[in-house]
Amino acid sequence: MPRRVAAFSNAEEQAAKFDAIVPFLLETRMRELGARYESGPLWKSLTVRDGRLVTGQNPASSAATAQEVLKVLAEKKQAPATKG
Repeated sequence: MPRRVAAFSNAEEQAAKFDAIVPFLLETRMRELGARYESGPLWKSLTVRDGRLVTGQNPASSAATAQEVLKVLAEKKQAPATKG
């Protein structure tokens, strides 16, 4: 099942003129690899959590993404699945 992720959007890459210097656009590449890419407004905070995977859209997402990572780390570990 594809994972939900956030990352720098193609529009943000283009607005920052990074599209001319990076080897690929992250949004495009994630979609090509099958991720369920999500984005919010340009330069605004967006954090996406899918299980224990926590991603943020851009630098504005740093604080919210860090807070979500702390929540993940604080959660009790689930009992390991039994073999059988």
